[in-house]
Amino acid sequence: MTQPLDALRAECAALSAAMFTVTADDWTRPTGCPPWDVAGLLGHVDVILAWLPGMLGTTGPSPGAGGNRSRARDADAAPPLPEDGGGAPGKSREGVSAVGYYRADERFSVATSAKRIELGQGRVGSAGIDALPAVFERTWRQVVRLCEHEPEDRVVVTRHGDSMLLSDFLATRVVEVGVHGLDLAAALDRDAWLTPAASELLVGLFGPDLVAGRDDLTFIRTATGRLPLATGELPGPNWPFLG
Repeated sequence: MTQPLDALRAECAALSAAMFTVTADDWTRPTGCPPWDVAGLLGHVDVILAWLPGMLGTTGPSPGAGGNRSRARDADAAPPLPEDGGGAPGKSREGVSAVGYYRADERFSVATSAKRIELGQGRVGSAGIDALPAVFERTWRQVVRLCEHEPEDRVVVTRHGDSMLLSDFLATRVVEVGVHGLDLAAALDRDAWLTPAASELLVGLFGPDLVAGRDDLTFIRTATGRLPLATGELPGPNWPFLG
């Protein structure tokens, strides 16, 4: 299976290339993720990647210490715009899987979703629409550069309090960049640019035994709620991802 960092690098590069070709009028097109328009949705994708430098700069709380919830404050403020920086290695601990990250809990509550929307739109305001593609380019390249130097057993703590292997968290970033890339392509009336590396990783996460004869794009759109389940079909674990 494709390594998450390789898939993230490829998918971010594809999304970045597409965003540099968006015209001024197209930034305000509505998307399938209301109330975000194209600019707001790209702002959201930038935010979800921009958490990583801060996460890599700290070690997570020890198991059972009750410290995970201290990270909840991260949900109330956007991460900073990208700049050069590094991260300190953390210690290995068992934690939440990439699939488990999408479990239904307070992270998908009305309040958390409202904050998520606000942060995405706020990123557009702070960066400016014209600069948004360049900001995203800097963000993902910084994230990839930092992650390239991390050990395989690196553990991070998410803003939701999850302790995860960095590789598993990066897989969730591939979900976000890849699936929202499909949303952006649809909003712009373009063919999907989902890369083979991201497609392979997403199918593997969503349940390759559940593909049931569908092509990868159809399966991914179904697993994420972009297309309906087949008649009588039961959803896979934590479907719909990003519903």
